[in-house]
Amino acid sequence: MRIHGEMPPEKEEEEKVKSLSSSIKQPQKLVVVGYALTSKKKKSFLQPKLEVLARDKGILFVAIDLNRPLLDQGPFDVVLHKLLGKDWCGAIEDYRKKNPEVAVLDPPDAIEQLLNRQSMLNDVTDLNLSDSYGKVCVPRQMVINNDPSSIPHEVTRAGLKLPLVAKPLVVDGTAKSHEMFLAYDQFSLSELEPPLVLQEFVNHGGILFKVYIVGEAIKVVRRFSLPNVTKQELSKVEGVFRFPRVSSAAASADDADLDPSVAGEILQNILLFSFSKSDCSGYGENWLNCFFVGLSISLTITLCGSLAELPPLPLLEKLARELRRRLGLRLFNVDMIREHGTKDVFYVIDINYFPGKYITFTQVFYLSRYGKMPDYEHIFTDFLLSLMQSKYKNRPAQ
Repeated sequence: MRIHGEMPPEKEEEEKVKSLSSSIKQPQKLVVVGYALTSKKKKSFLQPKLEVLARDKGILFVAIDLNRPLLDQGPFDVVLHKLLGKDWCGAIEDYRKKNPEVAVLDPPDAIEQLLNRQSMLNDVTDLNLSDSYGKVCVPRQMVINNDPSSIPHEVTRAGLKLPLVAKPLVVDGTAKSHEMFLAYDQFSLSELEPPLVLQEFVNHGGILFKVYIVGEAIKVVRRFSLPNVTKQELSKVEGVFRFPRVSSAAASADDADLDPSVAGEILQNILLFSFSKSDCSGYGENWLNCFFVGLSISLTITLCGSLAELPPLPLLEKLARELRRRLGLRLFNVDMIREHGTKDVFYVIDINYFPGKYITFTQVFYLSRYGKMPDYEHIFTDFLLSLMQSKYKNRPAQ
């Protein structure tokens, strides 16, 4: 017996199917993204959450077989890569010429300029960005190609001021290319191994800003960094100190604001670093001095984590727009600091292409991954879809 108005079971199922069908949007053309990444990069970037969201938006990630010619694979709408090597770069360039409709992220010749720290910041210098929102500068730096014994003399002749950050000249994806050192006296510089870049350390209150640029989108996060170096410290401390590598999960100033337990973990890591005999060797047997160095870092982080105002968005938008145009890149991040004692003087100290997995605990040199960028799944998938929209918009009418 059916209640008045009740549908027969078969009719009810038919209506459910109709209702479900009408609620589902008609699928758009599938966007196929061929990717060529190292195993570590794939693990850090292609997180399950990203892949699920991408499928929901009609995006499919397909691994490129490096044992087969790239031209024999696909078809792809986008090629996403982060591999080095002459053969691979040659294959990508050949593919671009023969498939101009495919978006390659990004051209190898554009990426190459970020693999050399001598040329990395040239476009920022040439930009000479200064407006009502602030000024963007580059720290003074110099390149040392050989003969470590000549470094003290070269530094004196160039007029660089201590302390100095020492970084390998070439960024080749190895852990060694991301090793950083802080030199307190010029004579200890002869202990370093060229080729390298020496960059003046700029006091910045222990906070670094990572500006992620994904196409037109900009996302900024704060990262912990080294505290200011006072004249008194500079006069008492000698030696060259290597920065340890730490987990990116414990490096976000923004996270520490939200969860005090994260700050506690960071302080523990810093104090462990401070007690490390190898890292504190410059203090001789007086390990207590090293403890107070670590404690000063901890206090700086605790006090500055919630006080670091982000750079003005209009300034970042202008910087990102100009760098996209000058570099010819769409996936990169910029490391910025605010000069201590100022509100609107910023320094760009590093630029990374399609950021890697690890961070280095330094003024600089957090090499964060997009996987640690807030909302990166939505930002990245929207970016891929925007590439397709631009492609079809610019296609000549049939």
